[in-house]
Amino acid sequence: MSALISVNVGLPRDLEWQGKVVRTAVWKRSVPGRVMARRINLDGDGQGDLAGHGGEHRAVMVYQLDSYRYWETHLKRHDFEYGQFGENLTVDGLSDEEVCIGDRYRIGGALFEVTQPRVTCYRVGIRMNNPQMAALLVSHKRPGFYFRVIEEGEIGAGDEIVKVAEGEERVSVAEIDALLYLPDHPRDRLECALRVPALSAGWKGSLKALLEADEKGGNAGLARSSAPPPAWSGFRSLRVGAVRRESFDVLSFVLESEDRSPLPAPLAGQFLVFKVEVEKNSAPILRSYSMSGPQGAGTYRVSVKRAGGAGSRYFHERIQVGDVLQVSAPRGSFTLAPNDRPVVLLSAGIGATPVLSMLHSLAATEADSNREIWWCYGSRNGGEHPFALEARELLKGLPQGRSLIAYSKPEEGDRLGEDYDVRGHLNLSLLEERNVPKAADFYLCGPVSFLADLTTALKAWGIADSCIHSETFGTESAITPGIAITTLVQPHQPAGTVGGGPKVFFTRSGLTVPWNERYGSLLEFAEACDVPARWACRTGVCHVCESGLIGGTINYAPEPLDRPSEGDVLICCSTPLSEIELDL
Repeated sequence: MSALISVNVGLPRDLEWQGKVVRTAVWKRSVPGRVMARRINLDGDGQGDLAGHGGEHRAVMVYQLDSYRYWETHLKRHDFEYGQFGENLTVDGLSDEEVCIGDRYRIGGALFEVTQPRVTCYRVGIRMNNPQMAALLVSHKRPGFYFRVIEEGEIGAGDEIVKVAEGEERVSVAEIDALLYLPDHPRDRLECALRVPALSAGWKGSLKALLEADEKGGNAGLARSSAPPPAWSGFRSLRVGAVRRESFDVLSFVLESEDRSPLPAPLAGQFLVFKVEVEKNSAPILRSYSMSGPQGAGTYRVSVKRAGGAGSRYFHERIQVGDVLQVSAPRGSFTLAPNDRPVVLLSAGIGATPVLSMLHSLAATEADSNREIWWCYGSRNGGEHPFALEARELLKGLPQGRSLIAYSKPEEGDRLGEDYDVRGHLNLSLLEERNVPKAADFYLCGPVSFLADLTTALKAWGIADSCIHSETFGTESAITPGIAITTLVQPHQPAGTVGGGPKVFFTRSGLTVPWNERYGSLLEFAEACDVPARWACRTGVCHVCESGLIGGTINYAPEPLDRPSEGDVLICCSTPLSEIELDL
């Protein structure tokens, strides 16, 4: 007979950790008497990070007494108390190997349904004083699981736990956890798991991504990128075959192989990284530029706006036809989704480059289709409007091609109705007025304010996050669960003595720093440099920290549970063995 041993609750609080303030509710305390189980929480309980914890499908966390005993032996510890693993219910029975997603249990006056395994999180490592705990819970197949509350009611220690219904397909908590986080993702078991109605939407999305992924390595259920591995590692010599002016301040550079053999076709929307020596015998700088040309040309085209930076000045003032440049393989996950939904390409300024390559791709594949394709672009005026004729010609080849051009400050020679459609900036009102379809995929690229304003407006319009795709020039926003970032600091050399290790190039941040062995991982090193990074488990499980490894070699310690795809790296558990270039 299974029984409820302890009910544990805790509210969010702030604590000091590695020089940061973490908001967490992982500290749970056992409470006496009866406790009300409600749709979202137990009374007296809360979550410190609602993005990763809590909600209807993660209302109540369950962990087993048998796992307590297991970890006491494995970790050689005897100081555990109920709630030690951040759980709300400590139970006798209900092992992860036996409990299945969709099983329903009556406890006291409440009815519960199993929805998913525990979410991997670094905060359980803080609670356990063991940084590897998130990985250990998964690798030892003892994650615990979440209940959602089907019927609210009071529960208390000593209540019998009675199974009242079995979940469809009989996929256990341990199996579904391993399907996502561990190597080997059998197709038949993924299909089986996706048929379970009770499985939470987040897990369904991850397992569906695994099912649809090509077998190219990595973990598509966890990684942000669905792009294939890069065509080559590091940098390759490419010759400048042509230089063309696109507007007052934009030049295009066509790159070809030195022997003029066709270059591997990129995906529309991807970018290249250039390693250039701005001054002779000086340290090289790395710059990323989106490709703007067609995919099947056998050459690559990048278009660079003249700005104040060293990279754009170098391209505009120094590069000539015949020059040889060091170039990475095409990279990036800002690519067209594989579906037949309408497409809306929204850009401003030099942000036109990746979406123009998408327009090339659509013109090549949708010429006989009735798929609606929208080209929406904003510029100050005609003199600063690159690719105007090129985009117009591409749209002519699309039966349902549509265009919306906005000039914020048109000049005297700019013709309303011919060169541009409206005066002002692109905004949601314009999209609504022109009957831009809501049931579309939206691809955005442009200045930070342009992306922020349009993304917010599209979400308010009811567009799902999964249908809004954007590319950021420069650093991406950090993901630091439970840690509020109050001020943005320009990336810099870390404090203290300069390291003597290999150089680490943070390409998006424009920072090059010699590695210092006092840091335990590339993630810790990036944090010391205030390079925006994304992470969650910090132990090689969740892949939130997965970043592009443009060149160089790394060492993993600890070894990730499931390695990323070729050309990527988990920075939370890796250190450099050679000079490396990271897409951070």
